[in-house]
Amino acid sequence: MKKNFRYMASVFLLASIILFACNQPETKKLDSVDVLINNEDQLTQIIIYDVFTPPVASRIYVYSSIAAYEAIRHMDNSPSISDKLNGFDKMPLPDPSKKYDYTLAASEAFFKVARNVKVFSVDSLKNYEKSVYDNYKANLDEATYNASIAFGDTIAAVVLKRAKADGYFASRGKKKYLGSNEPGQWRPTPPDYLDGVEWCWNTMKPMVLDSASQFAPVSPPKYDTKPGTPFYNLVKEVYDIDKNLTDEQKLIAKYWDDNPFVIEHSGHMVFGNKKITPGGHWMGIASQIIKQEKASPVKAAQTFALTSIALYDGFISCWDEKYRSSYVRPVTVIKDIMDKDWMPYLQTPPFPEYTSGHSTITASAATVLTKLYRDNLAFEDSSDYKYIGLKRKFTSLSAAAEECSMSRVYGGIHYTISVNTGAAMGKQVGGLVVKKVLENK
Repeated sequence: MKKNFRYMASVFLLASIILFACNQPETKKLDSVDVLINNEDQLTQIIIYDVFTPPVASRIYVYSSIAAYEAIRHMDNSPSISDKLNGFDKMPLPDPSKKYDYTLAASEAFFKVARNVKVFSVDSLKNYEKSVYDNYKANLDEATYNASIAFGDTIAAVVLKRAKADGYFASRGKKKYLGSNEPGQWRPTPPDYLDGVEWCWNTMKPMVLDSASQFAPVSPPKYDTKPGTPFYNLVKEVYDIDKNLTDEQKLIAKYWDDNPFVIEHSGHMVFGNKKITPGGHWMGIASQIIKQEKASPVKAAQTFALTSIALYDGFISCWDEKYRSSYVRPVTVIKDIMDKDWMPYLQTPPFPEYTSGHSTITASAATVLTKLYRDNLAFEDSSDYKYIGLKRKFTSLSAAAEECSMSRVYGGIHYTISVNTGAAMGKQVGGLVVKKVLENK
């Protein structure tokens, strides 16, 4: 009787285990494009949390995105991007005797580079990484998993070697840039009078540019506060626009603000408001286009890589001019000669005025994205929705870039000549990315 009972109990236990196992939800393998988009989005959230300056954020995006592409491109044997750029060693190739999951390899390369180029909140990134890796472990055999991780590491090593020698670490610890009290020269602006950000960014090694000054623009109008002079007219235009801002212009200014750390003042209280960077906004737009156009995994990785290259070199080009001309901001001149109580609609960022960084990098990114996809590509941008609760629809990428550019005039932080000249520079930078990487000339 006892034997029969033990036998029946064993049968019941085995049946229960089998039934329980059959009823467990299957771990579904992640979609490759979703993984790439989510990786970039996670990086954006870390960049916002850690409050990186816009140029530094572009550096984090570009190295991480190039690493991801160089791993995943083997999914369809697409050509390397890094061998068309400045300063990269040859990328390793996969071992034909091994089996790989190239999306996993791309994620490993992406994360390893992101952790090592300049990300502080590594614990948050590691928690996200673990969720990705756990999914792949549940869906891959051990040999494929290990080979994919190892391949991603070899890609990351080449990318990090380039990053180590790009001039970034040498640029840290430089003395502060406080501008000058000479008429027409930039000096720290209200309300917080911060020193100039990343004043030696032009020493960074570009990706496609021959030098930081390759597309140096003409000098801006000479400082002259006499009514009717070109400079005075530029200043008066900003002042008049601000005094008559429409609700739509205010919305546009707010939508494209993208100031990563606005210091808010309320009575005696001071607090910081963290937001997406300009580059992060355009990496988000790249995500929207990838999803809308149903890009393949390799095309998605290529989109992120080339967009980030356009942003990175755009910042180098723009910052080279900013600290060469060291042009005075509208708020400084208007308070000096027109209205001592005036403040712009947007908070003025802490660096010289000419040319507009937003205008430069958005035109550069839009030029590349248009080439990758098509002209007149209508889309809805919701990349900033979770941060400021706004979405906007555009008839094309160039229309979005043009609106972004003018938003800086509506915000009272740039002259029209600076946004127009910056946009022209950005188109040149983006065109060079297209020529050197996509057209391979």
